[in-house]
Amino acid sequence: MFFAVLRVLKCGLVPLCLALFFSAPAAAQPVRLALIESLSGPFANTGEAVYRNLLWAVERVNARGGVRLPGGPRKLELLRLDSKGHNDEALLALRAAVDAGALLVLQGNSSAVAAALSEAVTRHNEREPTRRVLFLNYSAVDPALTNERCSFWHFRFDAHADMRMSALMEVLREDRDLRSVYLFGQDYSFGQAFAREARRQLQRLRPDVQVIADELHPVGRIKDFLPYATKIKASGAQAVLTGNFGNDLTLLVKAARDVGYPGKFYTFYGNALGVPSVLGEAGLGRVLAVADWLPNVPNPEAEVFYRQFRQRFPDPADDYVHMRMQLMVEAAVQAIERAGGTDPLAVALQLENAQVSLAGQVGAMRAADHQFQQPLVVGIMDRRGAPGVRYDVEGSGYGFRVLKSLTAAQAEQGHSCRMTRPS
Repeated sequence: MFFAVLRVLKCGLVPLCLALFFSAPAAAQPVRLALIESLSGPFANTGEAVYRNLLWAVERVNARGGVRLPGGPRKLELLRLDSKGHNDEALLALRAAVDAGALLVLQGNSSAVAAALSEAVTRHNEREPTRRVLFLNYSAVDPALTNERCSFWHFRFDAHADMRMSALMEVLREDRDLRSVYLFGQDYSFGQAFAREARRQLQRLRPDVQVIADELHPVGRIKDFLPYATKIKASGAQAVLTGNFGNDLTLLVKAARDVGYPGKFYTFYGNALGVPSVLGEAGLGRVLAVADWLPNVPNPEAEVFYRQFRQRFPDPADDYVHMRMQLMVEAAVQAIERAGGTDPLAVALQLENAQVSLAGQVGAMRAADHQFQQPLVVGIMDRRGAPGVRYDVEGSGYGFRVLKSLTAAQAEQGHSCRMTRPS
């Protein structure tokens, strides 16, 4: 466009100027990614954390020229669509994403929403093969999504709940002082799956540990967890196992602090979004979290990666890096480039065999069930400056020291997916 304008300025005849202007090559249409997530409501902070990660990944791809294709490079464009955490709103957003020409639909902060989107995308792609989309899931960890409910058009980039639970149990089973636990979670598909797997693995690995209670609560609707925290403390349970995320986790640990609960928290998501700052000193050595990556993973490349993210988003409240989301975008770009274009079927066939690496982290998609395979780590909360805790979380003064590292092969599990593949 800049050179077209220069040519118009040098031209004396209006018709000739217009001809030169409109004959200038048009910029290639961007490859559109549509984020469908809770960007308002009780879990808005989780959606915004995802958006920052995806925005940074998109910016880095575009900074190096975009997606390299035979017809010329194409930039990525990230669209924001608010699901408000509800299935019906997510399905409306899916239609908007299709109408906007998105190739990739991205979602993860609810397994219930993910299940609805996966089924809707599969039906849509069958009905409208000329407007197919791919569903990339970065956080919805109900195991069913890559087992009995697997879909060719769905790709999960997070370790599912059973994989995360196994990693957490690698630490819990070595806690020989532990004799009792309280299972506590959100009352929907993921929370239910979390509780089932916790019981199964406890029975297998630590049959001596008593499950004092197994309680579920409404998702995103509890404003005061003090009654729950009081009950947990009164039970005498030495630890809480919870898959809670977002405000449901932050408010739970705040209530536990307020009632003086002395036990540990074995969590999936206790390493960010306000939990360390809420607990403060009360969380030292007592909050454990499992993740695909933590800022204090001892890796020089990862340290540079983390510092770059913090430079891009310097507000301490924005300090939540999802390495798997960076790998997801890199895998998508790799698949589009290898497909030589944006035909959804061709991209899907490349994506199901993607192998990517970034900042020392590696991962590969398993074609049989579209479950990403990657290392996992378990960390424990400690003060910044303690051995192994160079970086804190959200400016709280507390970070997570790595206790256990699992390779992708160690974290891998079998599957029951019987995928229907398009002809």
